[in-house]
This record gives sequence, C-alpha cells and structure tokens, in this order.
Amino acid sequence: MATAVSMCADGKTPRLLSKNWGKDKSWLLANAKAAGTYAWWEKTVKGQGPAPQAIIDAVKAAGLRGMGGAGFPTGVKWGFLPKDNPKPRYLVINADEGEPGTFKDRYIMERDPHMFLEGCMLSCYAINSHVCYIYIRGEFLFQVERMEAAIQECYQAGLLGKNVLGSGFDLDIHVHRGAGAYICGEETGLIESLEGKKGQPRLKPPFPAVVGVFGCPTIVNNVETVAQVPHILELGADKWKALGVNGASGTKLYGISGHITKPGVYEMPMGTTMKDLIALAGGVRGGKAIKAVIPGGASCPLLMPSQLETPLDFDNIKKAGTMLGTACAVVMDEDTCMVRALWRLLKFYAHESCGQCTPCREGTHWLAKMLERIEHGEGRDADLALIDEIANNIMGNTICALGDAAAMPTISYFKNFRGEFEEHVRSGKCKHKHHEVAPRQVTIGG
Repeated sequence: MATAVSMCADGKTPRLLSKNWGKDKSWLLANAKAAGTYAWWEKTVKGQGPAPQAIIDAVKAAGLRGMGGAGFPTGVKWGFLPKDNPKPRYLVINADEGEPGTFKDRYIMERDPHMFLEGCMLSCYAINSHVCYIYIRGEFLFQVERMEAAIQECYQAGLLGKNVLGSGFDLDIHVHRGAGAYICGEETGLIESLEGKKGQPRLKPPFPAVVGVFGCPTIVNNVETVAQVPHILELGADKWKALGVNGASGTKLYGISGHITKPGVYEMPMGTTMKDLIALAGGVRGGKAIKAVIPGGASCPLLMPSQLETPLDFDNIKKAGTMLGTACAVVMDEDTCMVRALWRLLKFYAHESCGQCTPCREGTHWLAKMLERIEHGEGRDADLALIDEIANNIMGNTICALGDAAAMPTISYFKNFRGEFEEHVRSGKCKHKHHEVAPRQVTIGG
C-alpha cells in the first residue's frame, strides 16, 4: 500500500483521495473535520458556497469522468436529468465493486468515509436530490459498518437529515447491501436490485436519468467519482484538471496486483503510464519478464509488453485497443499459462451471467466448458475456431455489457497468444512449470 504522505509518488502532485489514509482514526467525524472535510458542504448548503448549477459547471470544466469503468463525463451525465419532471430525484452510488482484480473503492469507504460522504452531499445538492442510496457489495461487511457509523455521526452532527444545519435543505443517505451479484454492478441491474427485484439489467432507453429508481430521475455514480467533487471545488476546476498528465485530468486511484512486488492502491496523476505504475509497485516479482497486463479489471483486453508506455487514461488507452476500466491492473509474468488464465475468467463470467440474454447465458457457459477442456488436455482442433465464433457472436448482442466483458478478453487472448492455445490442443499439456494439467473428474461435452 502507498505510504501516507501528502504527495503522490511523483513528488509534485498532491494526494487528494488518499491524503488521510494512514492517519490516526481517519474514519471518525472529528478527525475528518480536523482535516477539512465538510467545510465545503457546510458553507454550500447554507448558501455561502457555489449554487447547484455552479457545481455542475465546475465538474464539467474539470473534465471529471466516471471512475467505475465507463468514463462518461460526470457533469454531462448530471445534465441529462429532465428539468420539467416533478418527481423526486435520486443519487445512487455504485459501491458494488465486483469486477475481478478491482479493489479501490473499498479503501475510500474504509479509510476516509467522510470525504466520500461529503462528495455524496455536494452531488445531491448539485442535482437537487434529497435522497442518496449507497449500493454496496454484500461481501463488504467491514466497509458497511464503517459507512453506517459515519452516516450516523453525520445525522448526530446535523450534517444530514431534516433542515441540514438550519439551511432548509433536507438530505438522507442510506446504505443498501447487495447480495453478491456481479451483474448488479451494471447501473440498471443495480436499480432493479435496489427496488427489491431480481438484479437483471433493463433495456435502454429510457436511461436512469429519466426513469431510474422507483420510476424517478436518477443519477448513478461510482464512489471514486463523487469523492473527487469536494477536491474540485477546493482547488478549482482548472487547477484540479491540471493535475493530470498526458492530456488527462485530475488524480486517480490505481490498483495493481498479480505477479508484482508491492501490490496495492496508489494515487497518481491521471494519465500515468503503465510502465511507471509497475515501477511504482516494485516491478515484477523475481525480476521476471512481463507477459501481459490486464489494465483495468478482468473484462479489459490485454496490454502487451510493447504497450507499457501507454498512459492510463480513458482516451489514450482506447487507442491501444483496450480500456482503462476500473484502473486496477493485473500483471502476468512470463510463466503465466494464458489458457488457464482465460479459463478462470470465463468461469467467473459464466457463473455471474443473469441469464436474461441468450448469447450471454449460453455463450459464456460454452466458452468456459471449451476452455476447461483445452486446459485439461482434451481440446480439439475445431474448438479454437468455435471459441472465436462464439465470442464474436456474443459481442454487441446483449442487453448489458457482461457478455462483452467475457467476449473481449477471449478475443484478446486469442489474438495475442493463439499459438499457446494451439499448443495445448496439439500436445494435450501445458509447457509452463507453475502447474500441471490434471485430468478432470467429469468430462464435459460440446
């Protein structure tokens, strides 16, 4: 984990999201307020700070984008709320964080929940919402306790509830635990679950900004996204934007794991290169060569060793043929079996498919079955072409992106390491020393 200093590892960029990590009991209200948290909320809600539209304009000018993976401009998203709809508006925070290899939002909620809550409050004020739901991953038991305790402190201090700080503005924040479904990380599946229904994504349009929670206009934002709002107001849009490098804006929490010396979460300027992030994390364990990197969660196509100078922001990484996603990288060294790696990913996506769309429901399971067969020395020549065909038939043919999340790595692994898959089929074994191919107990046909 990055050490608790005031500057990022580059020595010149201030830490914003992680500045209080490591401080004594940073999750308590008294310590958070001593560090400056809620200063902007207190003066804003009392009418002494920026008006709602001014907050939206600042977020737009700063270039803040969704940090959950999609990267959509946050201020623009807020602007989609209909101005003539008399129904109440809701802010829903996606704290599900179910993407394999991703572990950044949980640290915000665990180590500095009040900074995050101030972001929720200011965001609610900006969009004229009086109720915020934090939809949190069901497995985050400790983080749920931290968030609920922090919210209770806010109610006791008058920062939440009826007539906040005598301002006339009412605001309630509720924590809603999910039930461990990856599909509920998709915003409309999350909304269905929040309403007490089966977590299955909705057809769009209408989009949540028009018809969301309980049929009302709703904004769904990621934890890290709203946590940046107080910092944008504190620094000003231009200064916050200038913290980024290589044409990107602001700072970013980057996670890194896999075959790396110092896995953890590091705050760096948005646009930091993958090469610099790997160096910051101590490089590859044992000095081995890098075989490939998943740049931002399991669904992202691979970055190859020749692409490590790629800046880790939404636009530059797209030019490299992949996605920033959650910006939590997984490094794989030269001894990694790519067949086994892809099989493990596909088992996850097959298990997490909600079953609503035929291409995803059937395709993910068939991909997992065929990869299992190849990995266990029972592959057939026809399997490789069929895997390619199934993945391409899934792409773009489902209601939500879970099908694409399974297909994209499949296509990427085949494109970059097809010879390894062919070798598994031809020899019936794996050349890598880190594991032996074992016969399966059950033969799966197809």
